[in-house]
Amino acid sequence: MNLPRIDIDLGKIAHNVQQLKTLYGSNGINIIGVTKVIGGDPIIANVLVKNGIEILADSRISNIVKMRKAGIRAQYLLLRTPALSQVEEVVIHSHMSLNSELAVLKKLSEYAIRNHMIHKVILMVELGDLREGIMPSEMNAYVEEVLDLDGLALIGIGTNLACFGGISPDVDKMNELSSIAIRLEEKFKISLTIVSGGNSANYNWFTSSKNVGRINSLRLGESIFLGREALCRKPIQGLFIDIFTLVTEVIEAKRKPSQPYGEVYQNANGDIPRFKSNDLMDRAVLAIGMQDVMVSGMTPKQKITVLGASSDHMLIDNTKTNLRVGDTVAFDLNYSALLRVFNTLYIAKNTINQYECESIL
Repeated sequence: MNLPRIDIDLGKIAHNVQQLKTLYGSNGINIIGVTKVIGGDPIIANVLVKNGIEILADSRISNIVKMRKAGIRAQYLLLRTPALSQVEEVVIHSHMSLNSELAVLKKLSEYAIRNHMIHKVILMVELGDLREGIMPSEMNAYVEEVLDLDGLALIGIGTNLACFGGISPDVDKMNELSSIAIRLEEKFKISLTIVSGGNSANYNWFTSSKNVGRINSLRLGESIFLGREALCRKPIQGLFIDIFTLVTEVIEAKRKPSQPYGEVYQNANGDIPRFKSNDLMDRAVLAIGMQDVMVSGMTPKQKITVLGASSDHMLIDNTKTNLRVGDTVAFDLNYSALLRVFNTLYIAKNTINQYECESIL
């Protein structure tokens, strides 16, 4: 297979889904599978659905369209607040969306009526992370307006934490969300079928809480695909953390000075680099770069040190490995690096463990 490539263990994804469904389901919480980190890849999405994920969530309409065209049967949730310029596409291609703006909700209503559809909406509540969300004091007014909009069905509320501001979804935050849900149900005589407490960062809250209140849904990506919680990035017991391996090729291996020589200006990344030593070093160049992956999110499986990268080349210290031209180097990836890999055209995707995956399904 062409290099660079990303090896994807489908059997391990199936395992992680099953384990997480059992874990959260033990206290009445359903899992929504977040597909944005894998670019809405239909093969992987199919593994999620076959292992019991009923709702797939993505931030990009194009990814939702891709999965639907591939025949992946699920309910589709648009994760990012719809843009006014995309409202008709949102209504046509997604079954539900997260929302925090009345102007958008009114347009969703308009296009839902025009297309003879009912679009489900979840209102996002701002609880301190300061990304998207309605201030709690404004929730009554929003709900009142939404309930009067034809073509829309208010099915729930949710919140987003530990993303922009790094705010923990702790007991106080989850209790506040539960209280808001209860208050809205009582005031407006409605039933909220989804109260979405957040994402993979909610693991610590869940495992330390005896009572999850009204929280009955979480949106999981990192826990499924990397086997980690998203507050401290610690592995979750019983989950695989090595589902994805990035493999690339050595295209140059030479002994050179460790410090560039000549008059120094900005490099390709706009930085002015500084190096400590001028000793000779065994160096290698890999056929991958910044346009393919977030280099800082890569952890080499071999005993090499990454020196840096430009758009198409990665430089490594080859002293301990003696790699030759044509040899391969493998890396583990964090969430941000994985996200970049699945959104580039230049990295081949290689699914493995298909037999084991099918036996699990």
